[in-house]
Amino acid sequence: MQDRTPPPESLDPIERASVDELRALQLERLQWSVRHAYDNVPHYRASFDAAGVHPSGIRELSDLAALPFTTKADLRANYPFGMFAVPQAEVSRVHASSGTTGRPTVVGYTAQDIRTWATVMARSIRASGGRPSDKVHVAYGYGLFTGGLGAHYGAEALGCTVIPVSGGMTERQVTLIRDFEPDVIMVTPSYMLAIVDEMERQGLDPRSTSLAVGIFGAEPWTNEMRTEMEQRLDMHAVDIYGLSEVMGPGVANECVETKDGLHIWEDHFYPEIIDPLTGGVVADGDEGELVFTSLTKQAMPIIRYRTRDLTRLLPGTARPMRRMEKITGRSDDMIILRGVNLFPTQIEELILRTPALSPHFQCVLSRPGRMDEMAVRVERRPDAAAAEARAGGDQLGTLIKNTIGVTVTVEVLEPDGVERSMGKMRRIVDERDR
Repeated sequence: MQDRTPPPESLDPIERASVDELRALQLERLQWSVRHAYDNVPHYRASFDAAGVHPSGIRELSDLAALPFTTKADLRANYPFGMFAVPQAEVSRVHASSGTTGRPTVVGYTAQDIRTWATVMARSIRASGGRPSDKVHVAYGYGLFTGGLGAHYGAEALGCTVIPVSGGMTERQVTLIRDFEPDVIMVTPSYMLAIVDEMERQGLDPRSTSLAVGIFGAEPWTNEMRTEMEQRLDMHAVDIYGLSEVMGPGVANECVETKDGLHIWEDHFYPEIIDPLTGGVVADGDEGELVFTSLTKQAMPIIRYRTRDLTRLLPGTARPMRRMEKITGRSDDMIILRGVNLFPTQIEELILRTPALSPHFQCVLSRPGRMDEMAVRVERRPDAAAAEARAGGDQLGTLIKNTIGVTVTVEVLEPDGVERSMGKMRRIVDERDR
């Protein structure tokens, strides 16, 4: 893989600032954001008043912990535009979640918000190893989902040539990668696997393509998956993080020179880690639930938003901003199986230690009797013999038992036996209510 470390002079000044300078900027912006939310969003005025707190109480960054949380339920209760802090005429764009589990969560952006978003996305692409004049193949979905347009505007802001493919039409994705020769691809990791499989089906060696950097986000993935991607594609595989409620993609990103966790762009987003049960703030280095407060958003400021993502905060390395570890899972997609807590990323990690099995898998929950049971449906690799794959399935079951401490059934399927996704992969199939 070629060296893609960005030159120091290409970084934004805040990416070279001292931690003290960063903290001073954060406090100034936090005070503005909290006041902006209180003065212009009825929900925040009511929740602050009910908690007996006021923006004037924010005198240092630690004072943020006294403010109430914002949850997805709050956003849905104020659907569609009740969380906006500016008049409708100042809203330049609206995005929304899919709303598959209820009302969609709606977010708005002023023209300045769009510029801020493009700036942090450009910073993320550059941190990943993208360069001005690179061709960037965007395979995130366009539309109300923030992925496609977020990547698009950020790549343009960096000075790249954007190839706005969107999701789906996997054969065409491969054709365009072969013919247009992009340097960077931005896509969910599970869909990248489908693209790689299609390359191999067409007889194209994935390592022979022009791709030098893959920027993967929108779903948790492991370091073992990084190794898989980098070996199969001979490119850097870099993690990006974001969520529409906070801005979209570009809230945090790994740096290609270290790949040691995602640097949070703390000049725009202030992170906390809390105990998901008590809500108390935990120290940097301790694992818990990630909470974000926006520092510069105009149309829809967000105060102490509970992401449900589980991680921990670490000191900065390649940048002065703190890092968050790769997301290990979500507090709301944790599987509790006979008293044992587990996450799909743990299963993925063990699958990738089993050579005969591919990373395409699902965890299927059922309750045939009084107890919950789980089956891991996983495909054999195309080059693995059936007997080798069966042995790999037995090995995986043993690994899960010995590593996680729970007994599961492993079903080894033929290649293409697990449903494919053009976006986020559905890792958990819950059949217990049937």
